[in-house]
Amino acid sequence: MANDADNVRVGLNGSIYIAPKGTAAPADLATAWPAGWVDLGYLSDDGVEMSYSTETEDINAWQSLSPVRKVLTGVDMTLGFTAIELKTSTVTLYFPSSTMTEVTSGVNKLSIPAAPTPDERAIGLEWVDGDITNRLVIARGEVTNRDSITLARSGAVSLPMTVSAYADTAPEIAVWLSNDPAWAPAA
Repeated sequence: MANDADNVRVGLNGSIYIAPKGTAAPADLATAWPAGWVDLGYLSDDGVEMSYSTETEDINAWQSLSPVRKVLTGVDMTLGFTAIELKTSTVTLYFPSSTMTEVTSGVNKLSIPAAPTPDERAIGLEWVDGDITNRLVIARGEVTNRDSITLARSGAVSLPMTVSAYADTAPEIAVWLSNDPAWAPAA
């Protein structure tokens, strides 16, 4: 198999979208994100970190020093990113079950509950490299890790968080769409 530099991709630009759990996502790349999906806006220049891992359990036998079989026991998929726009959609994602209300004209209040409830959402990720577009849709996900918010003179106030994907009624944990010609199925 020959090396082909034309198949090397970068994430030049992209967005994270959120929607209420159960909101339909675009079924193809020609369709824009429909009503209900909100773009979180600017993310830090670190981009988005996608992680996928599997867990297995060894089955050992008396007659063998090495496992005779491995059984899949878990799958984990996460998206890590840092939102740098402070707006209702980002702060209410960071603080689960929080609500934003206007207390007086021009003054808003974020109510952060002492005992938040689960906050599952649909999560979308889109990134481009020239004419190549990729979309990843997680039908059920939730922010499961939040790093510290730093308030400093030398950088944007940022909301670093990690979204975990959950199994849905469909057989997938996520769906990845791409118009990348290198992805053409082998004949």
